[in-house]
Amino acid sequence: MIFDQCKAPAKAAFLALSVAAPLFLSACMSSEKDLDLSTYVDQTEPADVLYNQGLANLNAGRLNEAAKKFAAVDRQHPYSEWARKSMVMGAFTNYRQGNYEDAISAAKRYLTLYPSTDEAAYATYIIGLSYYRQIRDVTQDQKEARQTIQAMQEVVTRWPDSEYVEDAKEKIRFANDQLAGKEMQVGRYYLERREYLAAVKRFRTVVEQYSNTRHIEEALARLVEAYYALGLTDEAQTAAAVLGHNFPASPWYKDSYKLLQSNGLQPRENAGSWISKAGKLITGA
Repeated sequence: MIFDQCKAPAKAAFLALSVAAPLFLSACMSSEKDLDLSTYVDQTEPADVLYNQGLANLNAGRLNEAAKKFAAVDRQHPYSEWARKSMVMGAFTNYRQGNYEDAISAAKRYLTLYPSTDEAAYATYIIGLSYYRQIRDVTQDQKEARQTIQAMQEVVTRWPDSEYVEDAKEKIRFANDQLAGKEMQVGRYYLERREYLAAVKRFRTVVEQYSNTRHIEEALARLVEAYYALGLTDEAQTAAAVLGHNFPASPWYKDSYKLLQSNGLQPRENAGSWISKAGKLITGA
């Protein structure tokens, strides 16, 4: 009996704890949930405030902070006027950071959503700039040079009065020069290996497609050399004549003239030759 009396308070205490424990745990869990919400829910700010903060950070050179602000506008105020502007500025900020693939992706997304806005020209220009900055040495693949031309040509064609047109044209000229340089590099390789027909193909590409680059003089001179080695003296003489007509003071012309003269030949243009026809389009570098 004494034992049972002693056991009763202990049992009551156990029951009290059993009832209180779920209430205590529930309170703790509720508190933790409140903390989670306050920690992870974004603090929404007005779109114009975020955008102007992004511009201020960009002007101050704080590119990471600028990118975050522009991204916040897009995230918190999607499809708003400020989100549209922030998308373009975010692309530019990525470009400035050297994150070229991210810049291209953001600009293309903008063009998909807003192809006819005033900023579409700028978005396309950013794409072109991002490819331009990735152009490699002529000993490597020139994929980025071709992509630069495609993007910048779109700027020139679709927005001819845009403020970006003149620089776009300059970037196109550079990219074309790179492509011509690549053809010359491969052509010289074949010429050194005495694979003259393969060499002619590369030099012909330069004359027909990249006649306004700085490589045109050498390309014509190399054609004189390759055709002469093949015994196609008529083509060699025509290449030399076109070279002399367009670049009479060129060291490349002097070398070509000497090569022909060593076998008693002179530069002489055959009007029916592809070289003569292509020569009419030469404008120089």
